[in-house]
Amino acid sequence: MLKKLWKIACLIVANEAAERLSAFTVSASLVLYLTKEMRESLPDAATHVSDWVGATYLLMLVGAFLADAYLGRYLTVILSSAVYLVGMIMLTISASVTSLRPAPCNTDTSNCPSATPGQSAFLYSALALVALGTGGVKPNVPSFGADQHDENDERELSYKYTFFNLFFLSIKVGALLGLTVMVYIEQEKGYAWGFGLPTGIMFASVVILAAGFPRYRYKKPMGSVFTRFIQVIVVAVKNHFKGAKVSPEVKLYEVATEESDILGARKLSHTPQYRFLDKAAVMEDPETTDITNRWKLCTVTQVEELKTFLRVFPVWASTIALSLSLAQQSTFFLAQSKILDRNLGPNFVIPAGSMQVFAVINAFITVPIYEKIVVPIIQRKTNHHRGLTSLQRMGLGLFISIFALASASAIEHMRRTSSNRNSLSVFWLVPQFFILGGAESFTYVGQLEFFYDEATDGMKSVCGALFLSEIGIGSWVNTALVKIVERATGTGEGGWLRDDLNDSKLDYYYAILAAISAVNLFLYVWVARRYKGRHQG
Repeated sequence: MLKKLWKIACLIVANEAAERLSAFTVSASLVLYLTKEMRESLPDAATHVSDWVGATYLLMLVGAFLADAYLGRYLTVILSSAVYLVGMIMLTISASVTSLRPAPCNTDTSNCPSATPGQSAFLYSALALVALGTGGVKPNVPSFGADQHDENDERELSYKYTFFNLFFLSIKVGALLGLTVMVYIEQEKGYAWGFGLPTGIMFASVVILAAGFPRYRYKKPMGSVFTRFIQVIVVAVKNHFKGAKVSPEVKLYEVATEESDILGARKLSHTPQYRFLDKAAVMEDPETTDITNRWKLCTVTQVEELKTFLRVFPVWASTIALSLSLAQQSTFFLAQSKILDRNLGPNFVIPAGSMQVFAVINAFITVPIYEKIVVPIIQRKTNHHRGLTSLQRMGLGLFISIFALASASAIEHMRRTSSNRNSLSVFWLVPQFFILGGAESFTYVGQLEFFYDEATDGMKSVCGALFLSEIGIGSWVNTALVKIVERATGTGEGGWLRDDLNDSKLDYYYAILAAISAVNLFLYVWVARRYKGRHQG
């Protein structure tokens, strides 16, 4: 059985690696494509990319909702992959057909034609389809992979956490190939090749996932978790105004069957937190109450579902600052890479987008060392089966992110004030990429473990999408912060963020981000110390 489990896991992991290769290739090139080919200003291109990333990740809530409520995870992933593929095809066409991009500049490069509304509409329609497809794929693939492990089998369950680490590394494998091979081909052959090859690989990822169709374990959709949440709130408020009381003497309603009345979901034990919501399960008159109508009476399990969501929400909200930091990798970090000396020998120029590979390399170093060396040592001290708890692991990642932004600020200040700033090597940027990669390694895997473990049966995908959506919110916060800084400092002389980074003060912007990360860490520690999971009663 375990051999079969690993074969299935490999299919899912291979699919994720292929999909991430496509995604990272696009994200690593998009700012440069918008500035070079579509002739947008750097601040505009940075905010458009942040907005696109934000929409991509927030659409994951929609994808998770469809999977949990109606389609199931597998069908949602396959259909969303098809939408994703159409978007990639359109993106390749945009880069291949000259009439879909602005006309070449004349001799006066200061007056180059901008993209027409039609050209921009075609490009952003392609990006919208990619975002929509990603929204259905990304939140459901890790949950679908975890579903292959029987939680009632201790041997299989122990492999679930190994799967999460393997899944994270598959993301980094896709990123590694996308940020090196694909970005280099794009630099040498053009954007048509740069977008076309990932399109072909995306098609292959769909075939890979479909190949395991007869072997997968499937969980049926359990209905809309958001509808159940609303029912609990509505019934609790109604019963409150009717004078319903909650006390140890009041018996709360639960179905008599072995499982809950949420299709395929196990019953949840009552917890004392958020007692107001318990009023939704108070049965006033057993003779007249319609126990089948959830708009009049909810079960304990249904109430506990909403309680679980409310418990994990502060943890989610207090980790958004890391996503704000990660947004820099595909925007201003990339812009810095472009203007520094990228020559490696006489005949090779490092693609600007490939600098993100140092964040990926960190994962290949950090995760194996942590799993094989650090965890056994910490286990002996903490007696916890994972060494550090998922909350502790997330906090460590948030702590590391402060140093990533601090180093970025220091290095950019050195570059900006240096007399030979135009000849500095791009390798000066390695520390900020590498350290931020370490922060992501700890926080991302910790989030995978935390949200999957804490989520109830009926909201696995939604909880997965919730933690991924913070990447989107972090990107939108980055957009808002850029606009605030532009308004406060101006876009002309003295402005912190300008088209020419040599005239900008990007180091000040990074310093603000480092300060935000430090404040956020204190907030996270406060939240984490007070967190009480559903398994703790």
